[in-house]
Amino acid sequence: MFTQPFAEAVTEAEKIIEGAPHVRTEQDLLEGYDYLAGSIKASLHMAWAYDREFPYFTQSTGPYTKMALDNPDTLYFNANLRPEAEYVVTGRRGTTRDLSFQVLSGDYSTAEVPNSPSAFDDRSIDINDDGTYELRFGPGPAARNYVTLAPDATTLAVREVFSDWATERRGEIRIHRVDTLGGAPTPLTAAQMKKRYEVAGKMLISRLKTWLQFPEWFYLNLPVNTLTSPRLTPGGLSTQYSAVGHYELPDDVALVVTVPKSDAPYQGMQLGSRWYTSLDYQYHQTSLTTDQAAVDPDGLIRFVISERNPGLTNWIERTGHDRGFVQIRWQRVAREMTAADGPSVELVPVDELKDHVTYYDDQRITPEAWAERIAVRQAAVNWRMLG
Repeated sequence: MFTQPFAEAVTEAEKIIEGAPHVRTEQDLLEGYDYLAGSIKASLHMAWAYDREFPYFTQSTGPYTKMALDNPDTLYFNANLRPEAEYVVTGRRGTTRDLSFQVLSGDYSTAEVPNSPSAFDDRSIDINDDGTYELRFGPGPAARNYVTLAPDATTLAVREVFSDWATERRGEIRIHRVDTLGGAPTPLTAAQMKKRYEVAGKMLISRLKTWLQFPEWFYLNLPVNTLTSPRLTPGGLSTQYSAVGHYELPDDVALVVTVPKSDAPYQGMQLGSRWYTSLDYQYHQTSLTTDQAAVDPDGLIRFVISERNPGLTNWIERTGHDRGFVQIRWQRVAREMTAADGPSVELVPVDELKDHVTYYDDQRITPEAWAERIAVRQAAVNWRMLG
């Protein structure tokens, strides 16, 4: 049976979900099964999209295939590479806040984070007046708009990052391999089809194990209800910093996170579940960018993470998650980020927020205005996913 290896992997994957160390409640387990469904879908998608001779961009994570504490503000695209071949990437720059490119060597696993021999944003390339551009990746010498592939290069990752969801629009992008353009893949054989199911099964197990391990390295060894100073994101872009932590809160206590509004073009904060995925960001305000948040007159942004609704514009909804991850990102930076750019945190009873949140009255929001904010989020995500 061609599908047997994948069926066995699904059975093993279910045991991984059920045995995850953070599972305590029925909600934890149900979210695990939901995470499993998205992982199954993504693994099959990526196994069938695996083509280095005739590559194309695919989305390995999205609203229904979440992983790796996916950023609600980002569209993620991947294409497979062979280091000895030459590839042409053409596109049209959208109006998003950031467009970045990253060549990876290897894969994320439970043992290591892949090397990133080339990582840059579109400030490093020539873009025409009409927004179009062309990049080449291959074994040749590096030049403007030409990236030399490392001998073990495997993947090109592209990110488009939104700050104002309501107005910014995604761009266009495609990739082709120079020596196969105009040709066609050979017809599938029985052996290849069987291998795809085997690869999909391996991808599924690796995906689950890797992203359950990742927080152990970079988050859970930190004191609870704290955030680090800004640091270069592990395995990420050279122009991206992040401050990370994990929280554990009772329903009547809020974590107030205060951070300066940055000079970086993109700055955003989000919550994540213990499955290391973003919380529902379409129907709940579980993330905010500087364009979406209320910035106080002193140049600081005060986020209020809580289960109970405090009636404030910068409320970050826990959506029933009394434990989870917090991450702040700065992207397209032009300088080193320091502790002065980073967050401070304070645990405050929800009933006492007025006495602890500076400019509390300025942040007050009516239920009607809150519903309008959520409606804007819903429309923007729908537009972004289909546009």
